[in-house]
Amino acid sequence: MAVEKILMPQLGESVTEGTIEKWLVEVGDTVNKYDPIAEVNTDKVNAEVPSSYSGVIKELVAGEGDTIEVGELVCYIDVEGGAAKEEKQEESTGQQAIENISEEKKEQDEDQPMKRRYSPAVLRMSQENNIDLEQISGSGKGGRITRKDIQKVIDSGEIPAPKQEQTPAENKKEAKSEAPIAPKAPSKSVPESKAADVPVAEGDIEIPVTGVRRAIANNMLRSKHEAPHAWTMVEVDVTNLVEYRNGIKDDFKKKEGYGLTFFAFFVKAVVEALKEFPQMNSMWAGDKIVQKKDINISIAVGTDESLFVPVIKNADEKSIKGIAREVKELAQKAKTGKLKGEEMQGGTFTVNNTGSFGSVQSMGIINYPQAAILQVESIVKRPVVMNNGMIAVRDMVNLCLSLDHRVLDGMICGKFLARVKENLETISKDNTSVY
Repeated sequence: MAVEKILMPQLGESVTEGTIEKWLVEVGDTVNKYDPIAEVNTDKVNAEVPSSYSGVIKELVAGEGDTIEVGELVCYIDVEGGAAKEEKQEESTGQQAIENISEEKKEQDEDQPMKRRYSPAVLRMSQENNIDLEQISGSGKGGRITRKDIQKVIDSGEIPAPKQEQTPAENKKEAKSEAPIAPKAPSKSVPESKAADVPVAEGDIEIPVTGVRRAIANNMLRSKHEAPHAWTMVEVDVTNLVEYRNGIKDDFKKKEGYGLTFFAFFVKAVVEALKEFPQMNSMWAGDKIVQKKDINISIAVGTDESLFVPVIKNADEKSIKGIAREVKELAQKAKTGKLKGEEMQGGTFTVNNTGSFGSVQSMGIINYPQAAILQVESIVKRPVVMNNGMIAVRDMVNLCLSLDHRVLDGMICGKFLARVKENLETISKDNTSVY
C-alpha cells in the first residue's frame, strides 16, 4: 500500500476555497475512485468531493467546518499499487510513505505561519471591514487565517486598528521629547450590524451563516449600495393565457412527463421582449455599458435553507416547452444539491416567480451586475371594467420591474413592459404553440 493525497478540487469558475460541511467517510473506510467522500460548500454552490483514488481512508486532515483552499490537502488515502502521478516518487514500503508524508506535513505546519498567505475571500473581507490581518490569529492549519476568523472579528465589533508606522523623523522627534505624548485614538470601521447588537435570550436559536447565504447577502448589499434602484409596475390581463394553459396542461404532462407551468409562458414573453429591446439585457461596467448578445435568464429557486439562481442559457432559442423543461431540471438540481457552479453563471436578466408563494406586489433587488429584475406576481381573479363598459371577472397579474437607473431609463422600461404585457395578453390556442 502507498499513501496518496486527496486535494480540494476546483469546484467552479473563480472558486478559490471550500468549506467541509460533512465528511461522508471515516478513517478505515474503503472507497472506489470517484466515490463522494465529503460535502463541500463554496460561495457559489454545494458539491461533493470525489475520491481521486481507490483505496482505504488513512487520515482526515481537514475537519468539518474547516475552509480549505483549492489545491490544499483534505485527507490521505492508502492506495494499492503505488502512486498514480508520474512526478511522485516511488516509496519502498507503505510504512516509509507514511513516515515521509508525516515529516512533510510537520515541516509545512512549522513554515506556514511565516508565509502569511491569504485567500482572496479573506483579503476581500478584511479590506471591506478595514481589518489589519497582521493582528489576527488564524485557526487554520499552520495558523492560516480563514473566513471564519475574519467573521468572528467582525461579529465581535472589536476590529483591531492598523498599526501606525512612524517615519524616521517622527522617531527622532519622539526620542528627544521628555514628556510622553498621548497617541491619537485609532479610527474604527464598525460594521452596520454586529452580532453583539442582537441580544440572545434563552430559547433563541442561533443559525450559522452558510457560504451560500453569505454570498447572497454580499451580492444583495453590493447591488443596493452601487445600483440606484427604480421601480415600475404594470397589470396584465392573462385570462386567455389561463384558459389556454389549463386546457392543454393534462395532455402536455401525459405526453412530456412534466408539468406545463404558467412561469414558462412568462419567461417566453420576457425573452421575446428582450429581443426587441436589447438595452434591457445590459450591464453597468464603470466607464461603459455592456449590452449582452446572449439572452440568459436567471431564475430564483428557493430551498428550506438557501436561495439559488440558476440560469437558462440562450433562452431565446428555446420554445415554451424547452423553457418549462429547463426550469424543472434546474429547480430539481437546486433542491437536491446537484446544481453545478457553471449552471448559475452568465445570467443577463432575471425573472423571479414571486407569485408562487402568493405575492401580488414586490420590489426585487437587482441581481448584480444585471440591470433589471422582473417579478412575476400571483395570478388573481378581479373585477375589471372592459372596453364596452361592462364589468367582468378576469385573471389579472402584476409585473413588477426593478431597474438600475445608471443603465436604464423609464421610457425604455415602459416600452419593454408594454411589450411583455402585449405578448401575454395575445396568447391563445389559435396563435400560440408550446412547441
